[in-house]
Amino acid sequence: MIRVLLADDEAMIRAGVRAIVETDPRIEVVAEAADGREAVDLALAHRPDVALLDIRMPRMDGLAATAEIRRVAPATAVVVLTTFGEDAYISRALGDGASGFLLKAGDPRELITGVHAVADGGAYLSPQVARQVIARFGGGRAAREAEAVARLEGLTQREREVLALVGAGLSNADIAARLFLVEGTVKSYVSAILGRLGMRNRVQAAVLAYEAGMVDTSDT
Repeated sequence: MIRVLLADDEAMIRAGVRAIVETDPRIEVVAEAADGREAVDLALAHRPDVALLDIRMPRMDGLAATAEIRRVAPATAVVVLTTFGEDAYISRALGDGASGFLLKAGDPRELITGVHAVADGGAYLSPQVARQVIARFGGGRAAREAEAVARLEGLTQREREVLALVGAGLSNADIAARLFLVEGTVKSYVSAILGRLGMRNRVQAAVLAYEAGMVDTSDT
Protein backbone atom coordinates (compact mmCIF):
# COMPACT_ATOMS: atom_id res chain seq x y z
CA MET A 1 0.00 0.00 0.00
CA ILE A 2 1.04 3.58 -0.70
CA ARG A 3 0.22 5.68 2.35
CA VAL A 4 -0.81 9.25 1.52
CA LEU A 5 -1.23 12.48 3.48
CA LEU A 6 -3.55 15.16 2.02
CA ALA A 7 -3.21 18.85 2.88
CA ASP A 8 -5.60 21.55 1.65
CA ASP A 9 -7.48 24.22 3.56
CA GLU A 10 -10.69 23.46 1.63
CA ALA A 11 -12.51 20.39 2.95
CA MET A 12 -14.31 19.78 -0.33
CA ILE A 13 -11.01 19.74 -2.25
CA ARG A 14 -9.57 17.24 0.21
CA ALA A 15 -12.66 15.07 -0.14
CA GLY A 16 -12.41 15.17 -3.92
CA VAL A 17 -8.73 14.29 -3.97
CA ARG A 18 -9.29 11.50 -1.49
CA ALA A 19 -12.13 10.07 -3.55
CA ILE A 20 -9.92 10.06 -6.65
CA VAL A 21 -6.77 8.49 -5.21
CA GLU A 22 -8.67 5.86 -3.23
CA THR A 23 -10.21 4.48 -6.41
CA ASP A 24 -6.82 2.77 -6.63
CA PRO A 25 -6.85 -0.14 -4.14
CA ARG A 26 -3.11 0.26 -3.67
CA ILE A 27 -3.44 3.79 -2.24
CA GLU A 28 -4.59 4.59 1.30
CA VAL A 29 -5.13 8.11 2.68
CA VAL A 30 -3.86 7.93 6.25
CA ALA A 31 -4.32 11.59 7.29
CA GLU A 32 -5.74 14.95 6.21
CA ALA A 33 -4.48 18.42 7.14
CA ALA A 34 -6.15 21.81 6.82
CA ASP A 35 -2.92 23.83 6.82
CA GLY A 36 0.81 23.44 6.31
CA ARG A 37 1.74 23.30 9.98
CA GLU A 38 -0.70 20.47 10.57
CA ALA A 39 0.66 18.71 7.48
CA VAL A 40 4.17 18.72 8.93
CA ASP A 41 2.92 17.41 12.29
CA LEU A 42 0.92 14.64 10.60
CA ALA A 43 3.85 13.71 8.37
CA LEU A 44 5.92 13.19 11.50
CA ALA A 45 3.16 11.21 13.18
CA HIS A 46 2.20 8.95 10.27
CA ARG A 47 5.35 8.86 8.11
CA PRO A 48 3.35 8.60 4.85
CA ASP A 49 4.98 7.57 1.59
CA VAL A 50 3.55 10.60 -0.22
CA ALA A 51 2.25 14.01 0.89
CA LEU A 52 -0.10 15.85 -1.48
CA LEU A 53 0.13 19.55 -0.57
CA ASP A 54 -1.78 22.58 -1.76
CA ILE A 55 0.41 25.66 -2.23
CA ARG A 56 -1.82 28.26 -0.58
CA MET A 57 -2.69 27.28 2.99
CA PRO A 58 -2.91 29.19 6.29
CA ARG A 59 -0.32 29.13 9.11
CA MET A 60 2.28 27.54 6.82
CA ASP A 61 1.97 27.45 3.04
CA GLY A 62 2.71 24.47 0.86
CA LEU A 63 6.19 25.67 -0.04
CA ALA A 64 7.33 26.02 3.55
CA ALA A 65 5.62 22.73 4.42
CA THR A 66 7.40 20.99 1.55
CA ALA A 67 10.80 22.10 2.80
CA GLU A 68 9.98 21.19 6.40
CA ILE A 69 8.57 17.75 5.55
CA ARG A 70 11.61 16.97 3.44
CA ARG A 71 13.78 17.99 6.40
CA VAL A 72 12.01 16.10 9.18
CA ALA A 73 10.57 13.16 7.19
CA PRO A 74 12.91 12.69 4.20
CA ALA A 75 11.33 9.35 3.28
CA THR A 76 8.07 11.16 2.47
CA ALA A 77 7.88 12.30 -1.14
CA VAL A 78 5.97 15.55 -1.71
CA VAL A 79 3.63 16.31 -4.60
CA VAL A 80 2.51 19.94 -4.92
CA LEU A 81 -1.03 20.63 -6.11
CA THR A 82 -1.23 23.87 -8.03
CA THR A 83 -3.41 25.98 -10.32
CA PHE A 84 -2.60 27.90 -13.47
CA GLY A 85 -0.86 31.18 -12.74
CA GLU A 86 1.16 29.88 -9.79
CA ASP A 87 4.30 29.17 -11.82
CA ALA A 88 6.44 31.43 -9.60
CA TYR A 89 5.58 29.22 -6.63
CA ILE A 90 6.35 26.11 -8.64
CA SER A 91 9.79 27.42 -9.53
CA ARG A 92 10.53 28.07 -5.85
CA ALA A 93 9.33 24.62 -4.84
CA LEU A 94 11.81 22.98 -7.22
CA GLY A 95 14.56 23.80 -4.77
CA ASP A 96 12.58 22.70 -1.73
CA GLY A 97 12.55 19.01 -2.59
CA ALA A 98 9.13 18.47 -4.15
CA SER A 99 9.02 15.34 -6.30
CA GLY A 100 5.95 16.20 -8.35
CA PHE A 101 3.63 18.96 -9.51
CA LEU A 102 0.01 18.43 -10.51
CA LEU A 103 -2.74 20.74 -11.64
CA LYS A 104 -5.92 20.72 -9.55
CA ALA A 105 -7.89 21.12 -12.75
CA GLY A 106 -5.98 18.38 -14.58
CA ASP A 107 -6.95 14.86 -15.50
CA PRO A 108 -7.87 12.98 -12.28
CA ARG A 109 -5.89 10.00 -13.52
CA GLU A 110 -2.74 12.11 -13.20
CA LEU A 111 -3.19 12.13 -9.42
CA ILE A 112 -2.90 8.37 -9.28
CA THR A 113 -0.06 8.26 -11.79
CA GLY A 114 1.81 10.97 -9.90
CA VAL A 115 1.38 9.29 -6.52
CA HIS A 116 2.72 6.00 -7.85
CA ALA A 117 5.63 7.68 -9.61
CA VAL A 118 6.94 9.58 -6.60
CA ALA A 119 6.24 6.70 -4.20
CA ASP A 120 8.52 4.57 -6.37
CA GLY A 121 11.28 7.16 -6.17
CA GLY A 122 10.49 8.91 -9.43
CA ALA A 123 9.42 12.42 -10.34
CA TYR A 124 6.18 13.50 -11.93
CA LEU A 125 5.38 16.75 -13.71
CA SER A 126 2.01 17.38 -15.25
CA PRO A 127 2.88 18.38 -18.85
CA GLN A 128 0.96 21.64 -18.41
CA VAL A 129 2.90 22.42 -15.24
CA ALA A 130 6.18 21.65 -16.99
CA ARG A 131 5.32 24.21 -19.66
CA GLN A 132 4.58 26.81 -16.97
CA VAL A 133 7.91 26.18 -15.28
CA ILE A 134 9.82 26.34 -18.54
CA ALA A 135 8.09 29.59 -19.51
CA ARG A 136 8.90 31.05 -16.09
CA PHE A 137 12.59 30.52 -16.63
CA GLY A 138 12.44 33.10 -19.40
CA GLY A 139 13.65 33.20 -22.98
CA GLY A 140 11.98 31.99 -26.14
CA ARG A 141 11.09 28.37 -26.58
CA ALA A 142 13.68 27.79 -29.28
CA ALA A 143 16.40 29.46 -27.21
CA ARG A 144 15.49 27.46 -24.12
CA GLU A 145 15.48 24.21 -26.09
CA ALA A 146 18.85 24.99 -27.65
CA GLU A 147 20.33 25.79 -24.24
CA ALA A 148 18.90 22.59 -22.76
CA VAL A 149 20.21 20.46 -25.63
CA ALA A 150 23.65 22.01 -25.18
CA ARG A 151 23.65 21.02 -21.51
CA LEU A 152 23.14 17.39 -22.53
CA GLU A 153 26.28 17.20 -24.66
CA GLY A 154 28.28 15.55 -21.89
CA LEU A 155 25.78 12.72 -21.43
CA THR A 156 26.13 9.30 -23.01
CA GLN A 157 23.38 7.89 -25.19
CA ARG A 158 22.26 5.60 -22.39
CA GLU A 159 22.18 8.50 -19.92
CA ARG A 160 20.02 10.45 -22.37
CA GLU A 161 17.62 7.51 -22.58
CA VAL A 162 17.39 7.38 -18.79
CA LEU A 163 16.89 11.15 -18.56
CA ALA A 164 14.03 11.04 -21.06
CA LEU A 165 12.28 8.40 -18.96
CA VAL A 166 12.90 10.42 -15.78
CA GLY A 167 11.19 13.31 -17.57
CA ALA A 168 8.25 11.04 -18.38
CA GLY A 169 7.82 10.37 -14.66
CA LEU A 170 9.02 6.76 -14.59
CA SER A 171 10.47 5.31 -11.40
CA ASN A 172 13.85 3.58 -11.29
CA ALA A 173 12.10 0.21 -11.39
CA ASP A 174 10.03 1.21 -14.43
CA ILE A 175 13.10 2.58 -16.22
CA ALA A 176 14.98 -0.64 -15.48
CA ALA A 177 12.17 -2.70 -16.98
CA ARG A 178 11.91 -0.46 -20.04
CA LEU A 179 15.66 -0.53 -20.76
CA PHE A 180 16.30 -4.14 -19.62
CA LEU A 181 18.62 -3.05 -16.82
CA VAL A 182 18.79 -3.86 -13.12
CA GLU A 183 17.41 -1.19 -10.81
CA GLY A 184 20.76 -0.56 -9.14
CA THR A 185 22.26 0.32 -12.51
CA VAL A 186 19.48 2.81 -13.16
CA LYS A 187 20.10 4.44 -9.77
CA SER A 188 23.76 4.81 -10.72
CA TYR A 189 22.79 6.38 -14.06
CA VAL A 190 20.42 8.85 -12.37
CA SER A 191 23.07 9.85 -9.83
CA ALA A 192 25.61 10.32 -12.62
CA ILE A 193 23.15 12.42 -14.65
CA LEU A 194 22.38 14.69 -11.70
CA GLY A 195 26.08 15.08 -10.98
CA ARG A 196 27.00 15.88 -14.59
CA LEU A 197 24.19 18.42 -14.89
CA GLY A 198 24.79 19.97 -11.46
CA MET A 199 21.22 19.30 -10.33
CA ARG A 200 19.83 18.56 -6.88
CA ASN A 201 16.90 16.31 -7.70
CA ARG A 202 14.95 14.39 -10.33
CA VAL A 203 12.37 17.13 -10.82
CA GLN A 204 15.01 19.56 -12.03
CA ALA A 205 16.26 16.85 -14.39
CA ALA A 206 12.70 16.24 -15.59
CA VAL A 207 12.25 19.94 -16.38
CA LEU A 208 15.46 19.90 -18.41
CA ALA A 209 14.19 16.86 -20.30
CA TYR A 210 11.02 18.80 -21.16
CA GLU A 211 13.03 21.84 -22.22
CA ALA A 212 15.21 19.72 -24.48
CA GLY A 213 12.16 18.23 -26.20
CA MET A 214 12.87 14.75 -24.87
CA VAL A 215 9.36 14.19 -23.47
CA ASP A 216 6.37 13.77 -25.79
CA THR A 217 3.54 16.12 -24.75
CA SER A 218 1.63 16.02 -28.04
CA ASP A 219 -1.34 14.32 -26.41
CA THR A 220 -1.87 17.03 -23.78
